[in-house]
Amino acid sequence: MSPRNGGGQCFNSEAFYKIGKGKSLNNLLAPERQSNADRDKSKTGIVYLVGAGPGDPDLLTLKAARLLKQANVVVYDNLVSDEVINLIHSGAEKIYVGKETSRHTLPQTEINQLLVALAKTGKKVVRLKGGDPFIFGRGGEELETLADQGIAFEVVPGITAANGVSCYSGIPLTHRDYAQSCLFTTGHLKDGSLDLDWQSLARPSQTLVIYMGLGALSEIAQQLIRHGMPANTPAATIEKGTTHQQRVITGTLLTLPDLVQAVGLKSPSLIIVGQVVALSQRLQWFGKSIQA
Repeated sequence: MSPRNGGGQCFNSEAFYKIGKGKSLNNLLAPERQSNADRDKSKTGIVYLVGAGPGDPDLLTLKAARLLKQANVVVYDNLVSDEVINLIHSGAEKIYVGKETSRHTLPQTEINQLLVALAKTGKKVVRLKGGDPFIFGRGGEELETLADQGIAFEVVPGITAANGVSCYSGIPLTHRDYAQSCLFTTGHLKDGSLDLDWQSLARPSQTLVIYMGLGALSEIAQQLIRHGMPANTPAATIEKGTTHQQRVITGTLLTLPDLVQAVGLKSPSLIIVGQVVALSQRLQWFGKSIQA
């Protein structure tokens, strides 16, 4: 069984690891190809790239919820919450292709190939991604492959983590008194480095939201301070935002790394830096909060 499933058929992660060790996608999908051999060979399915939102199933769009009830197969990520997975109808196949630190069920290129192969069997495929598929979700990479192969697709936006998590943490991303702009960035580049535009990230009167930065929080804080951001700038890390396991840790740019380490926060976590974080103590309405 998959490590994340809510019933119905499911490919387990062990089978997917074997792909990288010599088992081809053709072999993996052979039963599907055989059972659909009598179909019109010219018939090709469609892939829906769907944002699952930040965790709370109530934040799904109506279209996303409808597609989960109609899909033949759902290919989903690690950041999709169990509550959202449970909304998939029982007759759909569920294929887990999640990525965790130092452990990828499938390389991205093989996920792309899998979507093509499934669509070519005539299936209605939902590619389900946490948050929004076009914000640090590699959705563009997957659609490029589908377009190159002539596969029909649609994109269903989702509430990105920055939006949903900040709201559930009582941290407005913009505020006329504190932040006139908001900047989203990733905590690491494709090559694993942290060679970011620190000068732009450290500008005053803006809110900085950092995705996938938990493991590099200490270096991120040091770089921001080094490039001119005051060490006492309010900062927060939110673990499993919008879910019932949400924890909000607030401090300053200087104190937050040690506090997060002491509490033992884990991924998925979002980092928010800026004066608006100071409002969290008054405006938070959901989950647990720890202030330094």
